[in-house]
Amino acid sequence: MSTDRSSQGSFASRLLERLFPESRNEPETKEQLIELLRQARRKALFDGDALSMMEGVLQVSDLQVRDIMIPRAQMVVVRRDDDLEHILPVVVESAHSRFPVIGEDRAEVIGILLAKDLLQYCGRDSERFRLRDILRSAVFVPESKRLDVLLREFRTSRAHMAIVVDEYGAAAGLVTIEDVLEQIVGEIEDEYDFDEGAFIMRRDDNLYTAKAHTSIEDFNEYFNVDLSGEGYDTVGGLVLKAFGRMPKRGEAVEKDGFRFEVVSADGRRIRLLNISRLPEPSETGDHA
Repeated sequence: MSTDRSSQGSFASRLLERLFPESRNEPETKEQLIELLRQARRKALFDGDALSMMEGVLQVSDLQVRDIMIPRAQMVVVRRDDDLEHILPVVVESAHSRFPVIGEDRAEVIGILLAKDLLQYCGRDSERFRLRDILRSAVFVPESKRLDVLLREFRTSRAHMAIVVDEYGAAAGLVTIEDVLEQIVGEIEDEYDFDEGAFIMRRDDNLYTAKAHTSIEDFNEYFNVDLSGEGYDTVGGLVLKAFGRMPKRGEAVEKDGFRFEVVSADGRRIRLLNISRLPEPSETGDHA
């Protein structure tokens, strides 16, 4: 362990010497290191994406699983006694590749179902389907586990999903390796395949997914509305102002006739939003 730390320290020292050959003082705090990296960005030694990833790497060690997990109420699950006819629509509609399998309720996760394991039962073999035959073991982690530790464990075990448990051992949510990596590299848009150059994607009659950096002007044009851009330039800025803080994934806010739900966000910015129009206020009222 000490060898790893010393090698990491020497690597950091060499990197700083290359970026700042005139500086003799190494940073003593994470804030000082980040400021040095931002200075390097201002000198065009690397681009903004590289800076964002380096800041993400530094941030991961400060975050815990509870900060990014998908809450239990929002998990897409299947039940251990479900038959294939009930499971397939869930798999198709969600387009996920892994599903927690629950027992009596969502707090009891007994294993993981991989969507690819269902292929063998398609067609004539569907009658012999038993979920328990293909159930895989679940990885359980506490809410307090640091993300950098979890990432190492994911790499070692080759697991892609972990069930987050509370102090009583009940499932509190889930976290995937993608969730952790997105804290470093940004949104991995596999389930939200936007057309090239598009910022807003229609998903249903009244459900849209939008990139948070969509401009207010483009938003107004798309929805044929006239939202004010006072104090912000993007939809993400509007939502951030409405919350008054950095929201977490799954949180929602209603503003200006729309409901905005955070699909993806980290400690620095909102990335993706689900948007739906709110019903028009009833024109019939009490006119006593």
